[in-house]
Amino acid sequence: VAVLDTGNYYPQQRDGKIAEIEDGLTESRWTERQIGHPVIKAFNGTYAQDILDKPLPKGAPGRVALPVSGDDEAAKKIVRDLIDELGFDTVDNGGQDDSWRQQPGTPVYGNAGGADEIRKALDAASPERTAEWRA
Repeated sequence: VAVLDTGNYYPQQRDGKIAEIEDGLTESRWTERQIGHPVIKAFNGTYAQDILDKPLPKGAPGRVALPVSGDDEAAKKIVRDLIDELGFDTVDNGGQDDSWRQQPGTPVYGNAGGADEIRKALDAASPERTAEWRA
């Protein structure tokens, strides 16, 4: 079973302070601990309307790419295949401990670029949360 974590930690706007996340635990690792099951982080940095408006066939110019993180390679493949079927490319962002690269406040968050642009945005991310994304 592949469990998707599509959510984000919004300490000021909705969630309040979660000490483990504030201390550096990734949002998805925290989620895994809460539900007792590995998760795949995907869809968290795109707008819901983009999922409806921006799908394109595989190989089409301008196809949007979405980052995907997770430790379970088989589950991650299921999610990547689903995203491809929905009309989007994917960029493997590594395991759950790298999922911070696609959290709010990073260059990939809200980025509707192609695979190369998304890879560059992931690589440019800083693990330090800005004040806007801390409790």
